[in-house]
Amino acid sequence: MTVLIAGCGDLGTEVGLRFVELGHDVVGLRRDASRLPSAISGRSIDLSLEKPVVPLGTEIVIVALAADSLTPESYTTAYVNGLRNLLDALDEAPVTPRRVLLVSSTAVYDVNDGSWVDELTPTNPRPGTAAVLLASERMLHTRIPEAVVLRLAGIYGPGRERLITQVRAGRATVSALSRHTNRIHRDDASAAIVHLMTRVEPPAQLYIGVDSAPVVGIDVLNFLAGELGLPVPIVVETNSRRGGDKRLRNQRLLDTGFGFTYPSYREGYRAILESRGTRHE
Repeated sequence: MTVLIAGCGDLGTEVGLRFVELGHDVVGLRRDASRLPSAISGRSIDLSLEKPVVPLGTEIVIVALAADSLTPESYTTAYVNGLRNLLDALDEAPVTPRRVLLVSSTAVYDVNDGSWVDELTPTNPRPGTAAVLLASERMLHTRIPEAVVLRLAGIYGPGRERLITQVRAGRATVSALSRHTNRIHRDDASAAIVHLMTRVEPPAQLYIGVDSAPVVGIDVLNFLAGELGLPVPIVVETNSRRGGDKRLRNQRLLDTGFGFTYPSYREGYRAILESRGTRHE
């Protein structure tokens, strides 16, 4: 069985390696395929400009695109144009994938009152990048109704250590001291994608990908300071609305039988610190 990953960056590569471990052939599409590990068959392509060649025997397609910048124009180029070219290529190829999954974002919920959000919560993206993400989701479901959308919260993990860096620097920024944040470890996000694409039961059309511990952002900084044996950093409030103030539920994902390696930020960040040998005992 062949797995096609469109947008084989950090997350897509980790997903691909997990499929390889299961014995699948994996083809990864990215602008510079030379950066992919040898276990993944890489193909260099800019999906925003051209349609890919879909390998015969492709049964699973993962779409994990990324924009070059945080502008609506960049998001449209990546998430709308890139997805359209991929879908056009699937239509033209004599290939009908068994399952298709699009990685999206929980930014499509512009909730700012700390309330709980799940898959039944209506989307209300702010104009801009979040609205573009929702447009790409709708395009996918218009053309492949049974496709899966996985809306991920903030991904952290190896190479995604912004909060750790801020604590070490002694100065951190938060939108507001009382704002809730949601996250998922890169490895759990990857494992969830593989889980949804390989389980026997057909997946739902939509899942929220987030760990089990929504938390006020300042609490994460305090936790990291304690783990590092450092003073709590000076915190600057930015008053930004990016990310909103919401608590995301992952019950639908849990109901599929998925188990988190890092069910909260505590386990996830401890693993990162221990791998670096920097955790304070």
